[in-house]
Amino acid sequence: MTVDICSVNIGAQSYEIHIGEGLLESAGALLKPTLNRPWTVIVTDRHVDAAQGPRLEYGLGAAGVAFEKIVLEPGEAAKSMQGLTDLVERLIALGVERNDTILAFGGGVIGDLAGFAAAIVKRGCAFAQIPTTLLAQVDSSVGGKTAVNSTHGKNLIGAFHQPKIVISDVAALATLPARELKAGYAEVVKYGALGDEPFFAWLENRGADVLAGDATARRVAVKRACETKAEIVAADEREHGVRALLNLGHTFGHALEAAQGYSGGLLHGEAVSVGMMLAFDFSVAMKGCPPADAERLRAHLKATGLPSTLADAARGGEFAADALLSAMLQDKKVEQGALTLILVRRLGEAYIEKAVDPSTIVEFLKSAGAR
Repeated sequence: MTVDICSVNIGAQSYEIHIGEGLLESAGALLKPTLNRPWTVIVTDRHVDAAQGPRLEYGLGAAGVAFEKIVLEPGEAAKSMQGLTDLVERLIALGVERNDTILAFGGGVIGDLAGFAAAIVKRGCAFAQIPTTLLAQVDSSVGGKTAVNSTHGKNLIGAFHQPKIVISDVAALATLPARELKAGYAEVVKYGALGDEPFFAWLENRGADVLAGDATARRVAVKRACETKAEIVAADEREHGVRALLNLGHTFGHALEAAQGYSGGLLHGEAVSVGMMLAFDFSVAMKGCPPADAERLRAHLKATGLPSTLADAARGGEFAADALLSAMLQDKKVEQGALTLILVRRLGEAYIEKAVDPSTIVEFLKSAGAR
């Protein structure tokens, strides 16, 4: 079994990301050195529990790690203050101690929710990320961002809380629905688009293999994405500078999700896909990116079946430019009321553009199909 290990080097909170096939069956052995006692709580959702739960439970049992399990309903709706309160109360009722470790076992919703709960239960418990979706394996499980959604926007209530370890079993991706797998792939593309043109070129050649289930291609893609994120997080853990580059496509994308009320009609990765394309097109409009680079991204998104336009995201409806702008102004990168966007000089070279004129955004969104 080939296992790749990436390190996130942030001083005393440094940890390793393990990437390979069949890691759930050895999860107990990987986790045990990080546990204060051989006991943990698995936080997961109903779909993940049915598809992958027995593998993780076997792995924990093989290493002599006892566990309790909390199974939530799947979906973005769980990432709310009410969902957080319910989870915290259940963890406390199970007897979680301050030195215990909570296992976030699932996709980005579970990782964000369980991670935030771990950050606040008993003033902070340890937690481990065991991501089971492509999106979580390449993005949300790494870097310590945990959060729930506000009625005003996505991920506005949260904390930085680094995991003790990340265990990414690419075999778990085999049970993902095709749409969810593609949505996660959008985050893989993001890493090439923001800072690694050679990786983007590799995806143009091998992206279809990643989506088709080629284990080697999936491991390579997850590893390269994690390496890129680990480097940026190590340089800027709390997002005071370069870490904001990881939000390429997210300011637009989160606004699209908010406009649809986090209904699930638009998956997070789909929103990021459209958001990335909007960021590239806006960069072209600002005369900061060659049109050919934007077309290259558009061609790859279309080739892999990802949405790339507001019309794709609206699915027969439409977006109001003013409403999208209002959601964008709730973005965490807003400073003193001024909007910050992640734009690109060219494919593979993103930068931070501060104090973007809101009227320019509205005009651009209308040109892109918003009313």
